[in-house]
Amino acid sequence: MTSRKLDRDFYARGALEVAPELLNKVLMAPDGRTGRIVEVEAYRGADDPGSHGFRGPTRRNATMFGPPGHLYVYFTYGMHWCANVVAETAGVAAAVLLRALTPLDGLDAMYAARGPVARRDRDLCSGPAKLTQALGIDGALDGSNLITADRSVTIVDDGTPPPPDPAVTLRIGLTNGADLPWRFHVPDAPDVSRR
Repeated sequence: MTSRKLDRDFYARGALEVAPELLNKVLMAPDGRTGRIVEVEAYRGADDPGSHGFRGPTRRNATMFGPPGHLYVYFTYGMHWCANVVAETAGVAAAVLLRALTPLDGLDAMYAARGPVARRDRDLCSGPAKLTQALGIDGALDGSNLITADRSVTIVDDGTPPPPDPAVTLRIGLTNGADLPWRFHVPDAPDVSRR
């Protein structure tokens, strides 16, 4: 089956609609490294205290308030990059954090990028910071247009449907908004960050 890039209509919906439908889509990095999305978390703006958009736009979160179908990449804990897919519409903060991938292509490059901490395939992309490191995603890709692949990063549908009954849990690692069940993952996928 031929892969097709997701269009603007796919992304131009609420984060809680987009998030579970991103499961089993394929994230493609600029140099050919790819992974199947198996875990995500939805984030919204003013009604979501766990979101970067909760207090309004800043220079750091500007991409999150931009048009849907872009990549919002931010630096956290002074050491890690995290990648999000922007949803909704311009001016509304909504994004889906990519939490885990199943590696598909470019595993040698992923192992090289992850270094000695990666001893098995499951160690490559089983967390938001791991997957960005494994795929070479950093702040230079913030604002990338996933629809046009202007910086050679995109998300495609290769014909694998999202799971009919995704696992739904609370989001991970939050103090505020930790009570919202907005984390979705492919049941039994070995690469999810946490069961």
